[in-house]
Parts: sequence; structure tokens; C-alpha cells
Amino acid sequence: MSDAAQPTAAEVRAAAEAVKTALDRHLAAVEGRSGEDDPAVYEAFNQLAAAAEVYDELLYDRYDEVTPFEIPGTEDSLPPYTGPEEPNAVSVLIRRDYAVAEPQRLLAQAQRVEAAVGDGVGTEASGTIHGALGILFDEFEADEIASRPKEFGLEEGDSTLWVTAADEAAEPGAWLEAPFEQVDPQRVVCRFDVSAVFDDEIEDGIEDELDSDLDSDLDADLDEDEDLEVLEADR
Repeated sequence: MSDAAQPTAAEVRAAAEAVKTALDRHLAAVEGRSGEDDPAVYEAFNQLAAAAEVYDELLYDRYDEVTPFEIPGTEDSLPPYTGPEEPNAVSVLIRRDYAVAEPQRLLAQAQRVEAAVGDGVGTEASGTIHGALGILFDEFEADEIASRPKEFGLEEGDSTLWVTAADEAAEPGAWLEAPFEQVDPQRVVCRFDVSAVFDDEIEDGIEDELDSDLDSDLDADLDEDEDLEVLEADR
């Protein structure tokens, strides 16, 4: 970053003061909360997270330093649950992403399905990627494909499952035209996410620990070598 674009020391200090103020507000909200999912606590948390993020960025831009703590991104967290205490119905929303890693394997599987049902092999449907995908997802349950994606030439990406509460079950066909449009985050009972990002974070932590151990071992070896050199000199 150029010197002209760097924040001033006063701006960094002002951001630090904003964090202190947000921290006091968050503590006051926690001390006076009315329940487990008090919206005031949630709002104070968001304000603290935003203030800390601004301070962290300015601190880095000005002094090339970072804070020793990390606050989860507010855009990734769910708001407090405000749905019915005793839901009469639930909706389960699932998204699974795949990369077409082996197109030929995908096409071959679709052609086998067509041959098994008597539609012939090498037809226009099974001869294209989008056609093959349609055949396979029509023939196999989505959970079955998710349990063995490599057999279909697919590579797993991110996936998520949301369970949302409803007052009443939807009328048949009511949401079929736009099944994912009207999801209220405050009615999400629970969610489960799977992503390679989590694995990367774990691996990075392990690598950092290994690097730290290696550095310690190297330092110990160097100290031992220095001690031997001193002994040799004394002789």
C-alpha cells in the first residue's frame, strides 16, 4: 500500500477507541440480556465484530501488525431463532456442489443406465454432460450419489443442510416454482456445513504446530552444537 493511502495514527487510535466502546456495549448487553437469544446481544456482537475488523485492518495498514484475536464473520452466523417454539412442520433445504472431475466416467455411467433400461447406448442424452447428469440424478437418489461421487466422475465441493421451522405445512405445489426464495434465517433451527475450508484450517494448524516443533528441535540442535564447540575449545 502506498504511503498516501495509509491511515493516520489518529485514525488507528480512533478505531481502537471504537472497539473499546463496542466492547463495553457488548458486556452491558450480555449482563442485561432477557434470554438466551436476546436480539440486543446479537446486535452488540455484530457491532463489536465490525469495530474489531475495522481496527484490525487499519492497524495492519498503518503498522503492519494484527490483533491476537479473531471474531467470526457476522455474515456467516445465523440471527437468533424467532420461529415457533413448537413447530408444526419443518423444511429441510440441502445444497451440494460437485465438480465434473472425470467427464468420460460420467458419460459411461449414464450410458450403462440407458442400456440397462433398454434405451440403447450412445444416445443424444447420454452423449452430453448435461444429459448424463439428468439421467444419473433421475436414476439414483441424491444421497446415493453423495455417498460415492467418484463412481460418477464427480468431485465433492461444499455442502450445507438447513432445517427451518414452519407454523403449518405448505400446501402441495405452493413453492415448487421457487423452492429456495423465501427462507427466513430467523426460522433456521439448525444447519450443518461441510467444506474443504475447514479441513484446510485444521491442516494449517497442524503444519504450524509441526513447524514450531521443528524450529524448537533445530534451536536445540544448534544449542547442543554450540556447547560441543565450547567443550572442544576448553580441551
